[in-house]
Amino acid sequence: MLSFKDLSLRRGIRELLHDVTVIFHAGQRVGITGANGVGKSSLFALIRNELQPDSGDFSLSPATVIAHVAQETPATDKAAIEYVKDGDLELRRIEQQIEKAEQQDDGQQMAHLLADMESINGYSANSVAARLMHGLGFSAEQEQLPVSSFSGGWRMRLNLAQALMCRSDLLLLDEPTNHLDLEAVIWLEDWLRSYPGMLMLISHDRDFLDRVVTHIAHIEQQTLTLYTGNYSDFEVRRAQHLAHQQAQYEKQQREISHMQSFVDRFKAKASKARQAQSRVKALEKMTLISQAHVDSPFDFHFSTPDNLPNPLLRLEDANAGYGNKTILQNINMNIVEGDRIGLLGHNGAGKSTLIKLLAGEISPQSGARSPAKGINVGYFAQHQLEQLDKNASPLLHLQRIDPKATEQQLRSYLGGFAFQGDMATAKVEPFSGGEKARLVLALLVYQRPNLLLLDEPTNHLDLEMRLALTTALQEFEGALIVVSHDRHLLRTVADTLLLVADGSVTDFNGDLDDYRRWVRDQLKNDPVTSTPGQPAGANKKQQRQDAAVKRQQLRPLQNKIQKLEKQMDTYNEEKQTLHDQLADSELYDEENKDKLKAILEKQTKVEQALQQTEEQWLQAQEELETLGAE
Repeated sequence: MLSFKDLSLRRGIRELLHDVTVIFHAGQRVGITGANGVGKSSLFALIRNELQPDSGDFSLSPATVIAHVAQETPATDKAAIEYVKDGDLELRRIEQQIEKAEQQDDGQQMAHLLADMESINGYSANSVAARLMHGLGFSAEQEQLPVSSFSGGWRMRLNLAQALMCRSDLLLLDEPTNHLDLEAVIWLEDWLRSYPGMLMLISHDRDFLDRVVTHIAHIEQQTLTLYTGNYSDFEVRRAQHLAHQQAQYEKQQREISHMQSFVDRFKAKASKARQAQSRVKALEKMTLISQAHVDSPFDFHFSTPDNLPNPLLRLEDANAGYGNKTILQNINMNIVEGDRIGLLGHNGAGKSTLIKLLAGEISPQSGARSPAKGINVGYFAQHQLEQLDKNASPLLHLQRIDPKATEQQLRSYLGGFAFQGDMATAKVEPFSGGEKARLVLALLVYQRPNLLLLDEPTNHLDLEMRLALTTALQEFEGALIVVSHDRHLLRTVADTLLLVADGSVTDFNGDLDDYRRWVRDQLKNDPVTSTPGQPAGANKKQQRQDAAVKRQQLRPLQNKIQKLEKQMDTYNEEKQTLHDQLADSELYDEENKDKLKAILEKQTKVEQALQQTEEQWLQAQEELETLGAE
């Protein structure tokens, strides 16, 4: 159990948390959300004893083993799989003691240690580490490569694998998906859902949060509020709270009206294709989502392109690669106005290579790339963040693009990307990755492209900026091709999905849920990652029958969970009503003493009932996952 009581926390002169009281329980998987700078990472530093509270109490069992992802990776020649195994401190401790006992020829101690190794299942450490690495995208050949041979992004994957290898009671993950592709994100979701300890997760990927967490701890205005349920549940509850504030309510209605127009437009265009149907559903959901984001600092839109030639770009029998190495063969694409394409495929399959070919960053090895005369490509890739002029400000970057624009016009535009006041004229050099990504997007949007090529545009962006980008892309009138591990973005902006695999680019007949199942099947049929005891490529008919039986067995438990969730909603509504009543200053007058006492007693009973129901819900969820539910 992790407990904060009347806790306040400062970084420098800024107070991040004020009089926070909350308890986190074992088995909970908690998503930590809030705007950049509110103190999410500082909260992790407090838990890891790197910061001390300024006041109040913070308690955590001293025996708790905490795992987290290291931010630095030593440039060691140690084999990657051995580096991952270093995360299992108990394994390494016993191995050292065994080595010492061997040197001392202590047979009795040796017997005890070998028994200890057996009890922690230490002899399977290699296979466990290999499964972790493979799930995160490493090949079997890479297991023995030295750590120093990997690039920065792959070293972060090694650090993540090392953290997952740890026999921890509490796992702290800060943006674990930033360096992962979609396939690795899907694998990590499943791994985290079966993690037995307490998980605390900072992430700006709403689909990832929805799939993994059981609670949301939201930080704003120096307060931490714990909500039961996933991120979508939190948004609805926060929207209900914000709706009580009239000024925000009026803005909310304008946002809903704005987004509803796009829902109506795409409903009219939606074909029977599952991608289009999925997209309309997502857009309808966004009318609810927007209510929880009325206070977003971001507000920008794509202007109509100057021209829209048809087609915009054509690839004919094109091969793409580097030097003498061919990555993709016989690519045929005809990109026209209104195309909205999402690229799927394993890391290294060639998605970024295809984007570079379309952008003209590389030339086809054979075949033809034929751009229209009036094409205006807006290309976003991670390397462009480093190509910004570190000594120039956001304002100066824009002035170089449009020298004729007034400073006020450019400042107003930059304000939509949250570059306001002194930040608009500050040097780019100290900017965070998220701030640099926002600036690159701002420069891209300003130039009114008619073909957008986005390669992982949401890396480093927080939830509010991701939502603003998704909303803006709905308005975009040109053609769009996107690579992203953010499924919410893909689901809401892509009508067509292409699979990049085995050196080719083909249509993917299905939606993102189908793709998720496809990835899982790939992992199940892989002997490295398949579950021990279940043969790869087991009979599919038998699997379907087993799944049907399991669904029948799980139905009573699922019904119980739904009933408990309704009870929690009722208790939360009662709690909010009592909270509103207690805010009435007249209630504290002498003549209302009995009424105040009655309300306080009822509040105590409701909170106790809510806590008991939450504990029952958590236990039922654990039972459901133990039985193998999706």
